[in-house]
Amino acid sequence: MKKFLEEFKAFALKGNVMDMAIGVIIGAAFGDIVKAFTDDFINPIIAAIGGAEVHGMTEIGNTGSYILWGDFITAVINFLIMAMCVFIMMKSVNALMNIGRKKKEEEEKPAEPPKEEVLLTEIRDLLKAQAKK
Repeated sequence: MKKFLEEFKAFALKGNVMDMAIGVIIGAAFGDIVKAFTDDFINPIIAAIGGAEVHGMTEIGNTGSYILWGDFITAVINFLIMAMCVFIMMKSVNALMNIGRKKKEEEEKPAEPPKEEVLLTEIRDLLKAQAKK
């Protein structure tokens, strides 16, 4: 049992797991922000333009059951906003990571020697080749 707890501790405290937990918490909070944005900003605009409530519903026969089509439309709008935000964030992160990679590649790339040094190296090699003849 002790070994199991040690392994679990090592797993739970890894950077990736902690990053994922933070991402889930921030994602949930961001979902609430998007829902509030949709409910309090987008839906009233749609209602003002179309003159209808976005939270509409249709009764099914005389059963007292309703199809909440307005809630479905709101959920689709929430999804599209979230997907667009995640897409933009991922493009931004990838762009930043590429900038870091380019800088690292430039730092790792050896500097080209000056032209004079290249010419002197070629002359030296030619002189060595002539001396061997």
